[in-house]
Amino acid sequence: MPNLYEQLRADIVTAVKARDSATATALRSADAAVQRASMDLSKPIDDALVIATMRKGIKNLADAKLEFERGGRTDLVSANEAEIKLLEKYLPKGIDAARLDALIADAIRESGAQSRKDMGKVMGVLKQKPEAPLIDFSAASKLIQARLP
Repeated sequence: MPNLYEQLRADIVTAVKARDSATATALRSADAAVQRASMDLSKPIDDALVIATMRKGIKNLADAKLEFERGGRTDLVSANEAEIKLLEKYLPKGIDAARLDALIADAIRESGAQSRKDMGKVMGVLKQKPEAPLIDFSAASKLIQARLP
């Protein structure tokens, strides 16, 4: 089975051959972002880097979509929605809420966190878990904040 980056590159070729310029452009932008992240971090391209880059791209697109909605630019809103759906294909299916809650409880216990000031410790423990690539850390952050005084 190809890794995520190989799949991304293959999908670019497929989109170009199909003359799907919107998909090809979006995927090329994602490819460039992955390569840029690899160079910036001096890390080889692996699935974790692709996932992190895709999540960041999706977050940026979602933020832009909100601004376009406020500005009444429905054409750009729908373009961003389509690009978000396209990039989400490269993200792993997340873990369910009950499992995430259990992981957070374990991380709080393991880190000895007492207050929100210890949130960094909890996140550090959470990032060491085998399930880390499947965790949406922005959602986890909100759940951790809700649990810590």
